[in-house]
Amino acid sequence: MGRPETEVLKAARGGYRPQVVWQALGPANRIPLGLKERRILLALFDLLALTLSFALSLHLRRDSIPAFRALQLLVWFVWPSLVWFVAARTFDMYDPTRPTSVGGILAGVSKAAALTYLAFLLLPYFMPGLPARRLALLLPFLVLWAAAAGLRLLYLRFFDRPAFARNVVVLGAGWAGRTIAELLLSRGNHSFRILGFVDDDPAKWGTVVISPKESSPDDPVEIPVLGDRSVLRELMQSGVLDAVILAVTHDVDGDLFQLLMDGLEKGIEVVPMPTLYEQLTGRIPIEHVGENWYVAMPVRAVPSAAWVALKRLMDVVLAGAGALFLVLVLPFIALAIRLDSPGPVFYTQWRVGKGGKLFRIVKFRSMVRDAENGRAVWARPNDTRVTRVGKLLRKTHLDEFPQFWNILRGEMSVVGPRPERPEFVEELAREIPFYRVRHAVKPGMAGWALVKHGYVSSKEDAMLRLQYDLYYIKHQSLWLDLEILLKTFLDTLKLRGRA
Repeated sequence: MGRPETEVLKAARGGYRPQVVWQALGPANRIPLGLKERRILLALFDLLALTLSFALSLHLRRDSIPAFRALQLLVWFVWPSLVWFVAARTFDMYDPTRPTSVGGILAGVSKAAALTYLAFLLLPYFMPGLPARRLALLLPFLVLWAAAAGLRLLYLRFFDRPAFARNVVVLGAGWAGRTIAELLLSRGNHSFRILGFVDDDPAKWGTVVISPKESSPDDPVEIPVLGDRSVLRELMQSGVLDAVILAVTHDVDGDLFQLLMDGLEKGIEVVPMPTLYEQLTGRIPIEHVGENWYVAMPVRAVPSAAWVALKRLMDVVLAGAGALFLVLVLPFIALAIRLDSPGPVFYTQWRVGKGGKLFRIVKFRSMVRDAENGRAVWARPNDTRVTRVGKLLRKTHLDEFPQFWNILRGEMSVVGPRPERPEFVEELAREIPFYRVRHAVKPGMAGWALVKHGYVSSKEDAMLRLQYDLYYIKHQSLWLDLEILLKTFLDTLKLRGRA
């Protein structure tokens, strides 16, 4: 997002006039696109690329098409498409708020296309009717790569314009308002244009809020406080406004509520600050919810019976497969641990599970014996207590593999918030609001907070992890679990575990 126009700042300092802002923003023939519309547009571009690739595949195999059954043709198209969309989501290719560049687009498309092609190569083993000459199908996937990359570069070139940005006003120039403004400037990625703040506090009128960008903190951006709610009413009538970001943590009075309802009638969206923050970051801003505590509460704390059954089935299948792999590598890992440092191979520790129940988690020992000397201590980055073999186990996440036993016992899930020690839970629950909500679901080996933030080594990290955990609990789904598992798998291959 560029700087707000000079005319807007002059208007705010010298007596605000909505028509001045309108002239500064250009003509009325805009097509403002929200985050959801941009995600759908990117997905449609990918679907078009997949269709082109599929059409080329059929053309190359047109002589043998009559031998195919309709189901085979459907699977031939649906299976690679499913892998593509899961991979694209995992690589954040549908996140319009992420910084975009030609290099970033090509890297994301290349990784998604590679995974899709590898998945397609497996099809002949499950559907013998498909052609066995798999290498001949490389050309369609080169078309997929070129089409997907070309369409995304077209998106970057064409839709990264002011005509497609949403004009927004932040209602509230306090801490919450400044936080969301800074976030829009740093991660809005040209999807939003902030016209200014609106605040009823006369002390803030005519002032300018400084919102530094994360990418250039030494180059601040000036956003004017345009005035009180009467300015908001004029701005709504001018036709320039697309959305109002509600960044007040107190109750909305009747007059302001009616004003916002009038805006809704005119097609102006009213977005609570925590909701937009959640969409932009993938976490819930518990420090900004104020009296709107319900924003931080998960809507699926009591999931459906079908979801519980599906989740448990996935846990048993994946943990069973993981346990078989663990049996194969156990002798080698155990020998390495014992040769590296004296002490047991396994390490058990009390953790807090679903509903606050305690259970003993099982891990491979990665630290020296008696590392804590009888007291709970936060694990630190580059911890000197970690052994040489322990460093490798942590980087590859192999130290967590014995937890497949906890999953089979029903104490943990494959995906969920990481379980915390009871000593830390008592302390964190006193200092961090909503902390015990983490215990609404089973803890997991892999988690949203783990792939987005990493391991916890302080109270500040625990606060950030809680924001991600609440987001997961609120939005848990099969798609989100698959995304987390794939991200965890890729992190393992890249040795991105804790040091």
